[in-house]
Amino acid sequence: MLRQSKEERTLKQNLLLASSTAFVSGVTNVAGMVAFLAFTSNITGHVANLAKHIVEQNFREIVVFVIWLLLFFAGAFLSNFIVRSLEHKSRYRAHSTPIIIEIILLLFVAVYGHNFYKETDLEREIVIGVIIFSMGLQNSLVSTISGGLIKSTHLTGLFTDLGGDVSEWLHPNVEKTTVIRNKIIVRVTVLSFYFIGAILGGFLFNLYEFAIFYFIPLILLTILYYDLSPVALHKITRLFWTEKR
Repeated sequence: MLRQSKEERTLKQNLLLASSTAFVSGVTNVAGMVAFLAFTSNITGHVANLAKHIVEQNFREIVVFVIWLLLFFAGAFLSNFIVRSLEHKSRYRAHSTPIIIEIILLLFVAVYGHNFYKETDLEREIVIGVIIFSMGLQNSLVSTISGGLIKSTHLTGLFTDLGGDVSEWLHPNVEKTTVIRNKIIVRVTVLSFYFIGAILGGFLFNLYEFAIFYFIPLILLTILYYDLSPVALHKITRLFWTEKR
């Protein structure tokens, strides 16, 4: 999932990346909503709230929402910067590093929320900011890897793109190409797994509360392992045959 550039990617690789990251976004967003009453995987609602607080002159809330928006931006910026800095050395390293950072951040949320969280306003704002930053990392990485095809946290753009693609597919004057079909399949996959993740996130948070954030990094680790496992298998096989000879 992580070794291929946007030009080399197959439908299967895009579907695996889309389903896993959209599932993570769905779980994270609903868990954040239940825990903090705030969206954590997208910023559209935060922009609306920022405008509301500006009108009402709630200066503390204005600062908080500006910081959250900047954190999503910073996550996206850092993710793309890392990819561009490392891709000439190793495409896998370039693509896996933002995921590793995301895993560390979500583990921090799990540990802090499960053991230390006292439900103060400052703690809530900091934890939300950490999650938003991690979602910025993920969304930018997935978009970069897929050439803009996959945006795992941005359903508004997804529905817009899906509507256009379906229109292309159904229009009598437009050829039904494999490219259009694959785009529709990928976008429906993102939507489906985001929805499944959202349902599961709400259900599991009611049962396990912050411990759910231990579960999310496991999904991200499977993304890292998917590309590592063939390499590890090849090395083990080569070592075995070398020793046998």
